[in-house]
Amino acid sequence: MSAGLSKKETVKEIVKCGKDPAYFINNYARISHPLKGLIPFKTYPFQDDLLVDFNDYRFNVILKARQLGISTITAAYIVWLLLFYRDKNVLVIATKFQTAANLVKKVKNIMQNVPPWLRIANIKIDNRTSFVLTNGSEVKAASTSGDAGRSEALSLLVIDEAAHVDGLEELWTGLYPTLSTGGRCIALSTPNGVGNWFHKTYTEAEQNVNDFHPTNLPWDVHPDRDEEWFEKETRNMSRRQIAQELECSFNASGETVIHPEDLERLVFGVKDPMYRTGFDRNLWLWEQYSPEATYMMSADVARGDGADFSVFHIVKLETMEIIGEYRGKPNLEEFASILDSTGREFGNCLLVVENNSLGISILEKLQDRSYPNLYFSIKGTHEYIDQLRAESINNSVPGFTTSSKTRPLIVAKMEEFIRNKLITIYSSRIIDEFKTFIWNNNKAQAMRSYHDDLVMALAIACWVRDTALEVNKKDLEYKRAMADSMMLSTRQIKTTIPGMEGHRQGVWSDNAKKEMKEHKDFIWLIKG
Repeated sequence: MSAGLSKKETVKEIVKCGKDPAYFINNYARISHPLKGLIPFKTYPFQDDLLVDFNDYRFNVILKARQLGISTITAAYIVWLLLFYRDKNVLVIATKFQTAANLVKKVKNIMQNVPPWLRIANIKIDNRTSFVLTNGSEVKAASTSGDAGRSEALSLLVIDEAAHVDGLEELWTGLYPTLSTGGRCIALSTPNGVGNWFHKTYTEAEQNVNDFHPTNLPWDVHPDRDEEWFEKETRNMSRRQIAQELECSFNASGETVIHPEDLERLVFGVKDPMYRTGFDRNLWLWEQYSPEATYMMSADVARGDGADFSVFHIVKLETMEIIGEYRGKPNLEEFASILDSTGREFGNCLLVVENNSLGISILEKLQDRSYPNLYFSIKGTHEYIDQLRAESINNSVPGFTTSSKTRPLIVAKMEEFIRNKLITIYSSRIIDEFKTFIWNNNKAQAMRSYHDDLVMALAIACWVRDTALEVNKKDLEYKRAMADSMMLSTRQIKTTIPGMEGHRQGVWSDNAKKEMKEHKDFIWLIKG
């Protein structure tokens, strides 16, 4: 019996605690402070709100900053649930077993320091990372590896640091049925980029398209934290660490290839296309063809297993605007057809097709259709040669080859274009791919279950524009100067170009006519 309370008053107090977890925690829960030792647990308003949500909603997803005491308030709620309800089965999981075990340890410590008269049930079986009460309730910790909890009927599932759990999508599929009898779930975490289960669950909860109730708890919900505290705390933190640990920013917290600030800028520039056309309406156009502009198309062909997309971009070379984009799942004949027709519509523009896998088949179909301006290179290099010259060179290769050596180079070139604001992107589809295009073991790639088809096609376009075409440009300037001088005189030609001194005299000949023809063939590049 409690000191100073009669038996009747004690019963009333127990009933009151059983009805209100906030009352129980603020009056009878004690927690371990690293400096002060065992102290009463006095909740903050945002923690009280969480307790209400835990009772009002079956599923809660909590996006939180660190050191807000969210794990502690969750542990206290578990104590309340175990004490005042019989036969409750609570499972705590995390990507590391020790993380889950630490939360269970908090539960045990709070349980053991509840006043004896309030312990309706006592620990009967204690296995360090799990324990069973005399009222049949139990709690245990488990890692996310294996089949944790899949064969049990759970009253409450707690997923700690959920954003950092690999493969949680598959795990949730197995765990969800264990909650079918009315079980609840609390998923809590700091952010860890986008595309993972936690990010999708939270954002969908905000859009009211799943059963979870979302709660966002950035650093400043704590009443004892102000700008001075924030400045001191972040003095030695990186931008990503600040976003992850304090600001609850999904985009800025991930290890995306494109810097979060650049991503935010790109998102701001997104706009709806002027036209959605093509046989499947997946060709988006933000601008019509202009004869005054020069265009290039870069294409990536799907592997053929139905898992990814065939894509291409239409790039205006003068401004590096992505004024057109296709993303769909056509068959090879359909994709070759739309490449051919779109390329001709945009002035027989240079068409760069990745030649990996089924790309070769697409290139063959384009050659059968006599497309006039395909990208070729010298075998074993990325030295660009035009289609006319390629036909007379034995070691020429149609298309662009992406390999383990070239992939990091083209990705770096794309990142450089974006970072230096040298490219304009309007498409929401490629922005979504950027958000899940991450560094994984020093390799730039899409997160599991996501796509990078548009990203890689853009990377090829940036590389070709800034390397192959720039190198080739000098030769073309020479050819243009030669052809222009030929038009001035039938006796003399002047081949001086900017940066070059001297001239050459000669006679109008068959070779000169050939050079004029090549000047005409290259007009797509040297306009303006």
